[in-house]
Amino acid sequence: MNFSDYCFTVTERFVSYAKIDTQSDPESAACPSTEKQKDLSRKLVNELKQMGVKDAELDAYGYVYATVESNTHKSVPVLCFCSHVDTSPDCSGKNVNPVLHKKYDGKDIVLPNDPTQVIRFSEHPALAKQIGNDIVTADGTTLLGADNKAGVAEIMDAVNYLMQHPEVKHGKIRILFTPDEEIGRGTEKVDIKKLGADFGYTMDGETLGHLENETFSADGVSIKIKGFPTHPGFAKDKMQHAVKIAAQIINKIPADKTPETTDNKQPFIHPTAINGGLEEVEIKFIIRAFDTPTLLALEAELKAITVNVLKQYDKCSFEFDITEQYRNMREVLDKHPQVIDNAIEAIKRTGVTPVLSSIRGGTDGSRLSFMGLPCPNIYAGEHAFHSKQEWVSVHDMQKAVETIVHLVAIWEEKAK
Repeated sequence: MNFSDYCFTVTERFVSYAKIDTQSDPESAACPSTEKQKDLSRKLVNELKQMGVKDAELDAYGYVYATVESNTHKSVPVLCFCSHVDTSPDCSGKNVNPVLHKKYDGKDIVLPNDPTQVIRFSEHPALAKQIGNDIVTADGTTLLGADNKAGVAEIMDAVNYLMQHPEVKHGKIRILFTPDEEIGRGTEKVDIKKLGADFGYTMDGETLGHLENETFSADGVSIKIKGFPTHPGFAKDKMQHAVKIAAQIINKIPADKTPETTDNKQPFIHPTAINGGLEEVEIKFIIRAFDTPTLLALEAELKAITVNVLKQYDKCSFEFDITEQYRNMREVLDKHPQVIDNAIEAIKRTGVTPVLSSIRGGTDGSRLSFMGLPCPNIYAGEHAFHSKQEWVSVHDMQKAVETIVHLVAIWEEKAK
């Protein structure tokens, strides 16, 4: 397979997608949570149709479905490639102004519209492998949106390549672009039956060559505390303050089980919000671990902390509610080793060394795997996501495009 004479479109596509504001909104109950996500989705449908993908469509919930038809007589499993169009609510995504830095020289990158935003070489070790490559950043006033518009652009360019190179044999390919991944609802309205795929790949990873086959298992916990309010002028030996009880619970979380003190495969308990007053308070937590037994043990530990604190307050009570969020996709992927093996081979064929790794988080692939679509995560090249210092390498995006093309060809080669 020869890419030397192919004019990649991934960078131009990415830059145009990044300029479209697609931030999702965790406070919205709508689907998609923001209508502006459809602005990009409509553009993707139009571009797919211009390539010759006739059935590209946008549904009412903001999902894009499309098909690259099989061009082989073999019976090849149907593959799905998936990325999300929304960007994180954590940092402004309005009026994104992508900046192309030609032939990166290894120096700190000062972002032009806010010189206080500096992508420092010493703080971004991945830059060491980008010297001589072109880098795309934002201008310092917004995030860039490489998470996950880099993945979207890579899938689009891979489709473009396949439509122009019918000599590359492949089975049926389904394309899925989702909204609201950043707020944990990316697969909420996916029609798996309509999608009709056997195996999937999200393009939403970080470093060149990385293939992620496992995620955290994740739950949310809500603790509601009912205190005993009295007038503060007459509170002695009477008042039992819900806010102070909540603070005691948080302070008793072991210091070595928080996000600030853990990495690799270490689990954590993380309070994300506290709301209320003297009479009633709700604390929201996320609990993360790479295996479900550890996850359940952390939840039991948090509940025991709560019980022990509340023993000191005879007029108070609490509610402890657990909501399942997602589970480690490796539980599914280990049953389908060919999904990982073929992706490793595809990365190798691009001349890149594959690295099997874990995600300290989740992806659409986590949920899709448990919905019946085994779905690991392939690198998209995005770095420092959810921040004004986000960046992506043109070289890495192009290699991701090559990976997709090789991957569909490998599945066809191995089919009967």
